[in-house]
Amino acid sequence: MFIAMNRFKIARGEEEAFETLWRERDSHLQGVPGFQGFHLLRGSSEDDHTLFASHSIWASRAAFEAWTHSEAFRKAHANAGGSNRSMYLGPPKFEGFEVVL
Repeated sequence: MFIAMNRFKIARGEEEAFETLWRERDSHLQGVPGFQGFHLLRGSSEDDHTLFASHSIWASRAAFEAWTHSEAFRKAHANAGGSNRSMYLGPPKFEGFEVVL
């Protein structure tokens, strides 16, 4: 099993807009081989931002990597950020994890 996470620093006051953006977007993940689940996590807040993480679960690293080269991936990320770039304090930070237990 493989877990793919992206961490986002979202400007304070933009949390609801960020959550709505994720709630309403078409992820194009349903039916992708190896995809098992997704969560959007809301973390702690600092003076200037709130931390969020996207968390997707895959059958294997190979399944995740295959998705990153697929048409579904291109469609899901076609408008990433879009006109809402001001809500992001920098680019997302990717973290990938192999499940060991």
